Parts: sequence; structure tokens; C-alpha cells
Amino acid sequence: MRFGHFDDERREYVIDRPDTPLPWINYLGTEAYFGIISNTAGGYSFYRDARLRRLTRYRYNNAPMDLGGRYLYLRDEETFWSPTWQPTQTELDDYECRHGLSYTRIASRYRGIRAETLYFVPLGETLEVWRLKVTNERDTAVTLSAFSSIEFCLWDAQDDATNYQRNFSTGQVEVVDGVIYHKTEYRERRDHFAYFACGEPLAGFDTAREAFLGPYRSWDRPLVVERGESTGSIAHGWQPHGSHHVKLTLQPGETREIGFVLGYWENPRDAKFDPPGSQTINKAGAQAKIAEWLDQATVDAGFAALAARWEELLGGLRVQTPDTDTDRMVNIWNAYQNMVTFNMSRSTSLYESGIGRGMGFRDSNQDLLGFVHMIPERARERILDIAATQLPTGGAYHQYQPLTKRGNNDIGSGFNDDPLWLILGVSAYVKETGDLSILDEPVPFDNAPGSEQSLYEHLKLSLRYTLERLGPHGLPLIGRADWNDCLNLNCFSDTPGEPFQTTENATGGVAESVFIAGQFVLAAKELAGLALQKGDDPTGYQNAAEKMAGTIAEHGWDGAWFRRAYDFHGNVIGSASNDEGQIFIEPQGMCVMGGVGLEDGTAARALTSVRERLATPHGIVLQQPAFSSYRIELGEISSYPPGYKENAGIFCHTNPWLMIAEAMVGNGDGAFDYYKRINPSAREELGDLHRCEPYVYAQMIAGRDAPTHGEAKNSWLTGTAAWNYAAVTQWILGIRPELSGLRIAPVIPAAWSGFSAVRRFRGATYEITVHKEPGAAATRCRLVADGVPVEGGVLPVAPAGTTVQVEAHLS
Repeated sequence: MRFGHFDDERREYVIDRPDTPLPWINYLGTEAYFGIISNTAGGYSFYRDARLRRLTRYRYNNAPMDLGGRYLYLRDEETFWSPTWQPTQTELDDYECRHGLSYTRIASRYRGIRAETLYFVPLGETLEVWRLKVTNERDTAVTLSAFSSIEFCLWDAQDDATNYQRNFSTGQVEVVDGVIYHKTEYRERRDHFAYFACGEPLAGFDTAREAFLGPYRSWDRPLVVERGESTGSIAHGWQPHGSHHVKLTLQPGETREIGFVLGYWENPRDAKFDPPGSQTINKAGAQAKIAEWLDQATVDAGFAALAARWEELLGGLRVQTPDTDTDRMVNIWNAYQNMVTFNMSRSTSLYESGIGRGMGFRDSNQDLLGFVHMIPERARERILDIAATQLPTGGAYHQYQPLTKRGNNDIGSGFNDDPLWLILGVSAYVKETGDLSILDEPVPFDNAPGSEQSLYEHLKLSLRYTLERLGPHGLPLIGRADWNDCLNLNCFSDTPGEPFQTTENATGGVAESVFIAGQFVLAAKELAGLALQKGDDPTGYQNAAEKMAGTIAEHGWDGAWFRRAYDFHGNVIGSASNDEGQIFIEPQGMCVMGGVGLEDGTAARALTSVRERLATPHGIVLQQPAFSSYRIELGEISSYPPGYKENAGIFCHTNPWLMIAEAMVGNGDGAFDYYKRINPSAREELGDLHRCEPYVYAQMIAGRDAPTHGEAKNSWLTGTAAWNYAAVTQWILGIRPELSGLRIAPVIPAAWSGFSAVRRFRGATYEITVHKEPGAAATRCRLVADGVPVEGGVLPVAPAGTTVQVEAHLS
């Protein structure tokens, strides 16, 4: 069943019924001010950090699931309703939500009144705009009331959810010229506050939630809206709220616009504040900004600028292939999701509260893979931020807070794959930009002043971290976990039912990871390439990669696939000798991507085993057979029911590794087949089974062992986005940045006759046309650039500002 459709021309997904299986969300903002918004206007906003600078309140794990948001109410002489359906859930005569690139537009019609609300964050601003258009389609004049509603939450969002004894007494607001200011934090810090403004003369306002809702009422029937009159309440503690009341009289056919601005303001630290103890905030700068964005001409210009920005960003790569789903994802939605995952890491969605997780060290390095070509300068800044959290040992905090850029001690370190991802992230950046100067940038360890060393030294230390932590078989120690956070193999218990997990340096923490071994081979080769570009000797890194590949062949190969690991007791994991968990997806992908087994045929054999044992119609499951009971020696992985998450779920993040691996062995049909199985656009018809948004990737799809096989969870914030983009654009379509230039090496399905693409690369534009005989499984590529044959498959870097015509002939 479908709940909407793609509008490719406008780059929008159109939802035509509000009761989607789950809230289908979008993201507002691309720089510093962000928000999530659902198809019924649920969600919240924050500045930079969803925990430390959250503007509005939202309730996770509630019923209904999507509760709290940017709510509007309309009221005529007889009744009231929500033009976004939530929260009143009035049966509207017509409804449409258009999720676009960093904006959402929700329109509806009820009792002859049409309402359309546009939500977006202007470029360069720390605010969001709501533009409500109300049209009277009745035959007679109508008098309407419009009420806005948000809940303020500008303090630590964790504290907001737990420390009621304090927060119920600290909330403060100020209302000046109809603008509602939330100034609770300002009283303590004297530098920042939130505001909510309306561009029309007010008939009233409310700032206390209990006054707006009334006793024992919820958002579906606020007392103020029901009565049609605001109370003018001023919050003193309890629950600060923001609501404006505007009265409209509309003639038949008349349309009126009402502008709202919700924003964050931070005064400079050295600004001259009012005397200590003053109850008035320094809002002069904010007032000018509010006036600017309540002007509809400014709003029109700002929205046009946002559209132009996305036109520019998406122009970095555009493709035209024989497959609509591929074109739609590559040209629009996958690229868009890459921007969101770059900004958010895994911190803020309907499944991540923005409180427990910040920016991931591993995650953010991987997100660069799909983002770096869009805004390289931001990718550069992010790399330096990530590297500055690295520890002097070469290890890494698993996560860090985006506002402070400090490592997260609550999560800590010891995930032994983390440091190697920094090499892969930096390599991707240098391949895209050619900017070797980043390697010489001084970067501290653990953000400690005086500890600076070059980024290049950080990379070398990342590699050394692995080499200094090898286990009994010569494979890398897994530490707390590797990429699979739930595979905790250093767990043991002296007392049944009481697990204990060692730290990376704890006595006896000897569990080893074949996955990290494959990752090390890949990272060592990448570092060797960077060393060669710097004029250094790459031999040591090349030898280390070769030696580790040999160790994998000796201790990581199980006869038909790569093993997964060795546990604390030295028992093999991911082997035919196991009763459950015999084969895992991760080492099959990562080892092949590292080049292990490509020459002796073991790579191809491993990929055959994946297709035979792990592939399902909805994607490739993480392992088989699923673990049927909890096993303390494996850790959290076996705590999940079979078919979910890490216990044999389809963890979509790893599926692109197999797409890349299939392309590396020349199997275009196999690579593209896996790509289509989890492509959200291709799964649109499965809306009531898939349940998540059909325009972005989800982290997980329930595996074959699950009762809900094919159901998706945890959409938006997943490494699936960047890796799928890399898999399809760089390996299947074969347009791949390398240190020496742009490689063109398509490995496309046999049925295709070719495709075309436009790719910006290091300031030049490459217009690429690929030709192939339909039905031929061709992998050899002959290149011609501007009429001149190119040997070796790599296009040399063209001068910035030039356009290169490229013909690729596959045979």
C-alpha cells in the first residue's frame, strides 16, 4: 500500500494521507539550527546540540508516537481543527504533506477553509519560519481565529526529562510587542534565549501551558482554542509555552498570510548586559532579526535562496540511468540524506533522542563518504574536529558532543575499529579534493592544548593502535566491540547471570576480530597511498597490509567464508563448526573491500556463500543461523530476538559492503540486485510492511527469522546512506575519485545499454556517457576524453572551470 508518491520534478515526497504507518519525518536546517518535522507537524528544534540547546519540547516513546510539535489550530464560529491533522486528528476534507529538501509544506481543506503552512530554516540563520496561508473557499465571509502552539525547552534536554523539582520552578518568559521570549537559561548564563514571534496584530497570547490547555486536557482540545480566547498567561515556573492568537475576517476567495518565527539568540560573551539581577533580557539584536523575517518579502527571498543552494549542492553529481529508482535516490534523496547524516551523525531522529548520543567517531568518518563532494570545506572542518577527540594512545572516544566537541566520557573508548575509520575518512576527503595540506594541520589529542601533532601523525598512530593490540592468532583485539557494537566478546561471568565486560586493556581481554583485520588491510593501503602523495615511503604500510592479509588467510578463513572473530576463551565465531552464528556479513564485505582473497578466489567463494546463506528478498541478513537464546560470551548481540537488529536482522549499513565486493569481482548483476533490495524508492509499494519513509534508508529491516520480516526501523540516521551512495556511484556506476584523478570503471547490470552522468571534480566538470551492448556482462572500460584515448582508466585532473567530454565504452 502507498501513502504518497514521489514528485521528482519538484524534488518532493508527497504524502496524501496523514495516518502513515509511522511518523514520516523531514529535517529543517543545513548548518547550525536544525529541527525534525513529521508529516503532521510533530517534532522539535535545536541550535547545534539537541541536548544542550534544544528550543522546544518533544516526548519520545509516547502514545501517539508523534506527540509535541509546531502546532497550529484554526477555529470558526462552530468548531476548531488542526490544519496539519495532529493534534486534533479532525477528519479533514483534503490533506497533503510535501517533504522537500530542508523544508516541509502541509496543506489541508476543512469546511471550505484551505490552509497551507510552509516550514523552513533560512540559510545562515538561527531561526525557523512558519508561513501560514489561509483561504476562504466558502460563498460567504468568515471570521476565523488562528492559534499557534509550541512548548519551550531551552535548557539541558536530559534535565528537562528528569529534574522536575528544579525545572517546575525555574521557567521564565517575557512578552514584549507580541514576541514571547523564553529566558530561563538567560538568567543563569546571560547570553542566550529563545523567542517565538508572530507577524500579525495579536488578539491575545499565552505562555503557561496549563492556562492554554486547561485542567486535565491534552493537545487535541486546548481550552483556549475551544473558547476562542487567550488568557494572557505569564509562566512562572511550571511549563513555559508559546501561543499567539490572531483573528481574521476573510471574504469569499480571500487569502491571508500569517508569519511566525521561532528562533535562538545568543549574545556575544563580552556584550554589555543589564545589571546583575535584572529581569529583562538584552534582546536588541534579536528584535531586528525578528522584524526582518516577519517580512514576507524576506521570507520569499530566503526560501528561493534555499532552493538555489540545493540546486547547487545536487549538481555535484547527476546521473541518468535506465532505472528510475536509481536516478531518484542518487540525484535527490540519497544525496539529501547524506547531508542530514553528516549534520546529525546518530544523534537526533524519531529513534534517537538527541540526549544519549552525540557525534560518532566511527559514524562521522563514514558519513563523510557520501557528503565530501557536496561541501568539502565542511568535511575538512569535521575531520579536524573528529581527530581532535582522538586519545594519545591512538584510541578514540566513541562519541563526542557537537556543541563542546569534547569526547563523551559516558560512552568512553575501547571500540577498536574506531581509529581506523579516521584513515578512511581522511583518504576520502583527499581523494575528492586533492588537498594534501590537511595532513599537515596541527591537531591536539583529547582536545588538550599543547598536545598538537599533525593530522598525518594521528593517522599513523591510528594504524599503530591496531598493531599494538594483536591477539593470540595475530588478529586485532576487538576491545569493547568492533563495528558491531553488540558483539561483546570479552564478556564473561564468574557468577551465572552476572556479566562482566573487560575494557580494552583489562587482563584477559583477548577476543579478536577478523572484521578489524580486513579493515586494517584496507586502511593500511589507504595510508600507503597518502604517504606516497606526501613523498614518504609507503613500504611499511604496504607490508603491514600484506602481513595482515596473510593472517586472515591463515586464521580468518573458514573454508567457504571469512570467519567473524575469536571470543574471550579463544573459540571461533562465524564458523561452520558453530551451531548458530556460522556466517556473518561484515567480514565478507570488509575483507573483500580490503582486497583479501581477490587473487586466489576466496573472495568470490565468500560472496557465493553470502548469496546462498544470507540474502533475502528484503536484503542481506547480518548472520545465520540466528542466536536462539542469550549467550553471555557473545554479549548484547544475543539479547535481541532472532531476526532483529544485530541478531540476524538486515542491518542495511553492511549491505553496501557486499555491493562493493560484488562490483570488485566484476558481478554487476549481483551488485545491482543487492542495491535494489534495500532501495527505499524500490520498496515504496510495500508501505504497510516497510512502514518507514520510502524516501530514505533505514538502519534495519527485520530479517527472515522475525515475524515481521521486511519491516524497517530506525530511519534516516544510518551509515547506510553514505555507504549506499558510495556503492552505487563509485562502484556500480564506477565514477570514483582517486588520489591521481577520477576513475571511470562501471560494473553495471548486463541488461543496461549504458548511462550518462555529470560529475564536478576538483573544480572541473566531467560530462560522462557510458556505452555497453545490452546483455553483455562487461567490466573492461575504454575511455576517451575530449576525443583523446585515456590509458589506465583514470581521468587526469582537468583545470578548474573546464568541462571534459568523456566517452566510456564497456566490453
